[in-house]
Amino acid sequence: MSRVGITDISERFARRLASHTSRRSLLARLGTVLVAAPLLPLLPVARAQAPSGNGKSGPPTDFTRNAQSKDPNICTYWRYCAIDGTLCGCIGGGVHTCPAGSQPSPTSWVGTCVNPDDGKSYLVAYQDCCGKETIDAGKDCMCSGTDRELPIYRAQSNNDIIWCFGASSFSYHCSTAVLVGLAT
Repeated sequence: MSRVGITDISERFARRLASHTSRRSLLARLGTVLVAAPLLPLLPVARAQAPSGNGKSGPPTDFTRNAQSKDPNICTYWRYCAIDGTLCGCIGGGVHTCPAGSQPSPTSWVGTCVNPDDGKSYLVAYQDCCGKETIDAGKDCMCSGTDRELPIYRAQSNNDIIWCFGASSFSYHCSTAVLVGLAT
């Protein structure tokens, strides 16, 4: 197409638009497009994180393939797929209990972990125990699970935050993995 052809088509389109559209409606439509445009990149991310029709959330992750259900004082224990911090079980607490002298935070982050014994996905709430200083529990007890971790704009699924909000002390001690129930 020649330059004159493109120019003529552009001019006809602009004149038709101007004769059938008011400035106010054009600005309203433009404003709607500008407000909605930033949301479009999030849509594929949300679909990628959504579980498929069979209740599974996609192919097994590296953590899921290597998870074990025998020793809860090692980072590969199946409930620890999204935990970040020192395991309470290594320093006097348990998988879901805080050591003496510390208290569970009233807030938590969540993860969905696959139990290798039954192959089912479970919702796990990770709570930080607060009120005592952290002690060195050894490298096997210092975990950084990032299985299906989401960016910071989904704070309830992010483990990089100290979750001692609302506790009597903001001092982090260790982390627990409380089993909430079967993920559906």
